Amino acid sequence: MSEKTRYSDEELEEFRQIINDKLALAQRDYEQMMRVITNEDSNDVDDTSPTYKALEEGSATQSKEEVMNMAARQQKFIMGLKAALVRIENKTYGIDRITGKLIPKERLRAVPHATLSVESKQLEKQRK
Repeated sequence: MSEKTRYSDEELEEFRQIINDKLALAQRDYEQMMRVITNEDSNDVDDTSPTYKALEEGSATQSKEEVMNMAARQQKFIMGLKAALVRIENKTYGIDRITGKLIPKERLRAVPHATLSVESKQLEKQRK
């Protein structure tokens, strides 16, 4: 029996559902982070009243920077999920981009936007 070269349409549909669920959650989290960054959820006067509490301001700035970093990572994750949906449409989803073999289902269920198997990822890290 020859080795499978791609996932079946039924399997791709299962992965599409997983990705869509993760995408909806990721987009909700991203929007929430953006509301924090832009103070949309705040009724206070933090950004309009003069304050002389340098330590508190520094802490608030650091927190905002951390949220901005998290939002950037979340945006990258969303882009990865959307790219995975394109690969599903092209029926190339789940194929390791280095070896051309199928990435195990367990990995794709855990990391649905993966383009490398664990082995390929480790090899790639060793080369760097």
